[in-house]
Amino acid sequence: MRVTVFTEPHRGASYDDQLRFARQVEETGFEGFFRADHYRSMGDEPGLPGPTDAWLTLAALARETSRIRLGTLVTSATFRLPGPLAMQVAQVDQMSGGRVELGIGAGWYEREHSAYGIPFPPIGERFDRLTEQLQVITGLWGTPSGETYSFKGEHYQLVDAPALPEPVQRPGPPLIIGGRGPKRTPELAARYADEFNVPFKGVAETADAYQRVREACDRVGRTASGRTPLVLSTGIVVAVGRTDAEAQRRAAPLHVKSALPPEDPVVGSPAQLVDRLGEFAAIGATRAHLRLIDFADLDHLELIATEVLPQLDGTR
Repeated sequence: MRVTVFTEPHRGASYDDQLRFARQVEETGFEGFFRADHYRSMGDEPGLPGPTDAWLTLAALARETSRIRLGTLVTSATFRLPGPLAMQVAQVDQMSGGRVELGIGAGWYEREHSAYGIPFPPIGERFDRLTEQLQVITGLWGTPSGETYSFKGEHYQLVDAPALPEPVQRPGPPLIIGGRGPKRTPELAARYADEFNVPFKGVAETADAYQRVREACDRVGRTASGRTPLVLSTGIVVAVGRTDAEAQRRAAPLHVKSALPPEDPVVGSPAQLVDRLGEFAAIGATRAHLRLIDFADLDHLELIATEVLPQLDGTR
């Protein structure tokens, strides 16, 4: 099981907080540092000192780290036009030496859109736009050097784009698509993604989602075509401790009212997290993104690195 750390800077984290945390992630042996792409907190808390842009932050972290994977879970397709987004991610891929991954979704949190004047169309249109964004991004990244790329969709049109800069990873940085949608999400993942992620749900619900995406891969011919199989991953909210009191202290923020849907966290001992990871591995997951809450709690990272990672295969 490969293990990354997933963070939510919109809860309240400066760039320096994220840099300190990412360096500790790298030093303690995790595979990667991923962050959410949101522009405001999900609850009533102000999220001080304020939002940080995901790709601006990852560009800076790309120059301050040397080993860990860097990416988003997930970039909102409503925030950026697909052409500039493809350029941004390709540039950060160059800046990192080929360590970037793009998690992308349709966008869902209306409050942050209205706060910053970002259009928030109905869900059907958001998925239509996401579909076109995936076509554009993969099209730009897959265009051979010296050639141009054009696209004519309902929402986006590109004419003779030079498809530059080229990402280091070819044909492009890994794409992650995730969520619990029963129809369009599995179909998009089967067609475009390298990884399918089910965030913060129990094992049974995650297994059902994995089955839907496997069936989608069969429908679109991915399995028969010999394309690389989808990586199946899980997201787990984590609050573990050496004692129950320590775990409960770390879990306290989970009780704050939030716009997030219900989650299935691991609150308890490192052994409980090892057991949960084993349950996800049994249904096909080969990667886990552990959501840690407190950027100042570097001891939480150290505890998981020393008590959990050594018990898993493929983490180092």
